Amino acid sequence: MACATCSSGGGCSTSKVGGCGSKGGCSSGGCTRLNVFDWLADVDMPSDFRGFDCVEVRFKGGRKEFFRNDKFLPLVTGDAVVVEAAGSGWHLGHVSLKGELVRLQMRKKKVPTDSRDIRPILRVATPDDEERWQAVRDLENGTMFRARAVVDELRLKMKLSDVEYQADRTRALFYYSAEDRVDFRELIRRLADEFRVRVEMRQISLRQEAGRIGGIGVCGRELCCSTWLTDFKAVSTTAARYQNLSLNPQKLAGQCGRLKCCLNYELDAYLDALKDIPQVQRPLQVATGEAFLQKTDIFRKRMWFAFKGDNNWVMLGAERVREVLEMNKRGEKPDTLLARARKRRSLPLFRP
Repeated sequence: MACATCSSGGGCSTSKVGGCGSKGGCSSGGCTRLNVFDWLADVDMPSDFRGFDCVEVRFKGGRKEFFRNDKFLPLVTGDAVVVEAAGSGWHLGHVSLKGELVRLQMRKKKVPTDSRDIRPILRVATPDDEERWQAVRDLENGTMFRARAVVDELRLKMKLSDVEYQADRTRALFYYSAEDRVDFRELIRRLADEFRVRVEMRQISLRQEAGRIGGIGVCGRELCCSTWLTDFKAVSTTAARYQNLSLNPQKLAGQCGRLKCCLNYELDAYLDALKDIPQVQRPLQVATGEAFLQKTDIFRKRMWFAFKGDNNWVMLGAERVREVLEMNKRGEKPDTLLARARKRRSLPLFRP
């Protein structure tokens, strides 16, 4: 419900949901796709301070590159700029980060600030530039479907996932994924003759492919790889074992077909908690039989054991399990799994 005293007449953020309504597919490559928060934006700089001359520019699919603002244009995050494309021509992107944070990003990605490979920003995009760029963007879906048909005709074992045209329509970048090496020389010739552009093929991993396409995960949120995750670390089933997860490939795999990246998020917390959990390699030896481990609550430090042929589980604390293991090492067997309750000393009655 809007504020009664709102001067906007009910048009502020309290009456409607923010965003452009394109569900992550707006012309700028997604409203929140790999978005970066500039925490230095409101910090006042000294009057004689000369800002960093490199800018981070975002393109389709969240692809980001660094460009040099040698003309010191007054850029703001989100501005459309025309940049010099690799090889020849020009391309259009949107400023995603500027200022000193760009220096930190370049240091993180090991890009030298004085590198000659950093191309310049030509100008701020004009309405004509944006119209030409949008017209080229409208051709990408048709080009991708036609290219997929050519791949099927040539029987190539590869999957085309996306196409990105250069804004001046002189080059087309085709993203594909494949398990083995692919000879796509004939494919490049046919695509170049049909679309009259310089064709460039770029192989990406299945995780990167899922990040470019996007989607909703089982958690109900947009995929991490399409919103903020850029570094894909190796994920193994060992992480699932430490977290006592079911080793079901259908549940552990993400939309890319690989193990979910989120299996690594809480792994360190589980490894720290497991330091207080004793490792039970064999059944506990008790006077009444052998007790087998059934379940472990890592964070509460509880372990459940059951005797063979008995469906009743006995809950023990980690300290008690460690105590029984020490007794078994000495060749001793406790009478029961549960520790005997200590008798409380009765206090004498107070008589006046």
